[in-house]
Amino acid sequence: MRKPIIAGNWKMFKTRDEALEFVYAVNNNLPSIDKVDSVICAPFTVLRDLVKRQGENLRIGAQNMHFNENGAFTGEISPVMLESLGVSYVIIGHSERRDMFNETDEACSKKLKAAFKHNLTPILCVGEHLQEREDGSWQDLIRGQIIRDLNLLSSDEVEKLVIAYEPIWAIGTGKTATPEIADDTCGFIRTCIKDLYGESVAEKIRIQYGGSVKTSNIEALMAQPNIDGALIGGASLKAEDFITLVKASLK
Repeated sequence: MRKPIIAGNWKMFKTRDEALEFVYAVNNNLPSIDKVDSVICAPFTVLRDLVKRQGENLRIGAQNMHFNENGAFTGEISPVMLESLGVSYVIIGHSERRDMFNETDEACSKKLKAAFKHNLTPILCVGEHLQEREDGSWQDLIRGQIIRDLNLLSSDEVEKLVIAYEPIWAIGTGKTATPEIADDTCGFIRTCIKDLYGESVAEKIRIQYGGSVKTSNIEALMAQPNIDGALIGGASLKAEDFITLVKASLK
């Protein structure tokens, strides 16, 4: 059995005071970390404050990082910095990073390797635009992302990786892939992992769905056999909704 993982991606939201209010509200209301991994991926400005105050059942993640340990990279944050803060997770290759900030598969592969080197669990995002879903090229696109992004990792690292399938056409649009489409695509990703790294790795790796996940659809999504969790945007900003989403992963 793969342990569910529910990760909130706050994107560019929440001041320090708002972030602390959230963490105090959820700390004593989350299920045991033995049953589900509850993660908040927050802006860099509040990571240390959240790590210092995270309860025993909550873990904190970053939304991005550079692959170098240091250097003249103005505005970037290194894996060494995240590790020193006590951060547990980091999102790599989110579609907004790929589309808006020209993040490439080559950069993602380097970031994944650097994350593991510095004791960070990466959440790798893959997914297609609406045109690629409609013209049937989504399988080639996602398979290509997986091959290129994971090419520096060992099998042991791959099985510890979290992959988030995020159909770009369903992010922030209110559209959601049906549970059947989401499960079929997550199953396809698992098959790609099996072809590349073997059945044992494919059975251990956790695959999330991300794309307009909310309290009204989380149970249907989590009931699917290939969906091990969710990467959640706007619905993770309210403490009571995040608690509901995490608890729903156990039903």
